Amino acid sequence: MSSLRVVVAVPLAAELVQRCRGERPDVTWLWEPSLLPRRRHVADFAGAPGFSRTAEGQAAFEGLVDSADILFGIPDTDPAALRRTALANPRLAWVHTMAAGGGAQVRAAGLPEERLARLVVTTSAGVHGDGLAEFAMLGLLAGFKDVPRWDADRRARHWPDRRPVRHLRGAVVLVLGAGGIGARVARLAASFGAQVWGLARRGHEASPPFSRLVPPAGLAEALRGVDAVVAALPGTDATRHLVDEAFLGALRPGAVLVNVGRGSVVDEAALVAALASGQVGFAALDVFEVEPLPPASPLWTSDRVLLSPHTAALDAGEEERITELFLDNLRRWCDGEPLRNQMDRTEFY
Repeated sequence: MSSLRVVVAVPLAAELVQRCRGERPDVTWLWEPSLLPRRRHVADFAGAPGFSRTAEGQAAFEGLVDSADILFGIPDTDPAALRRTALANPRLAWVHTMAAGGGAQVRAAGLPEERLARLVVTTSAGVHGDGLAEFAMLGLLAGFKDVPRWDADRRARHWPDRRPVRHLRGAVVLVLGAGGIGARVARLAASFGAQVWGLARRGHEASPPFSRLVPPAGLAEALRGVDAVVAALPGTDATRHLVDEAFLGALRPGAVLVNVGRGSVVDEAALVAALASGQVGFAALDVFEVEPLPPASPLWTSDRVLLSPHTAALDAGEEERITELFLDNLRRWCDGEPLRNQMDRTEFY
């Protein structure tokens, strides 16, 4: 086991690297912070922009990652760097991505099918679930309570006549994706008294926190009874623009939309139109089709949109939870047990 080489290929807190070494002294841990960009904050795995290495430094970094059996992080969080090292290093057997949606980076690497088949990829899915579920609830409550209208009245110093507000109790919330994040969202929404439906590809009987599971074939019919949608889906060919003009138009007027999955799931042009017409009353978005969100996007200027720059799940404990997940998988790897969060090589999630 002493010959097993793990390369920490992205910026990571020094104390977490030491923890890895302390918990698994039987593994060779390789980490050269001088070859990595400076972290700006917790879980900043890309590092400060503008970072570059000298020619000698780049050669040293590539030599380091090319010696790995296991990569903890995609080098420079760059699909091209992953492709280069996977092709240059036939002994590389496992890559762990720091992102929950790291499969998108692997897809972008465009590895030959034969090489991809020999590479195990695990993601950090589930690490961000609680934070994303909290953001989803923020979006649902802001939409149901019509926070934009309250804010407009405040700015105008206008004391309006009393008017009713919507409540989550009794509302129907459809969660797209009944996995880890979706289940967390469902539990919180159900605790407010909402009826929570889940879109699930594989049919099972609904059990708490879901009161109903909707198969893809029944989605169009189900949408007519939905007051709010929380998208917690991965970005795949099958989920691209699932939330389109027809989807949004089928919802109850004034519906609330939250996206904590992948930006590609929502057709943003259709969403902008639905917001303008009032068909969608409020949207809370942590992810977008193009990131950073282009300055020309109408979403910037809509007063019925809550924008989070893909940071809704970021907190002080994220790096530690990712490290704990990796160490558990490393134990499984060494013991010959199935790994958690293995990426699907066909759908890349």
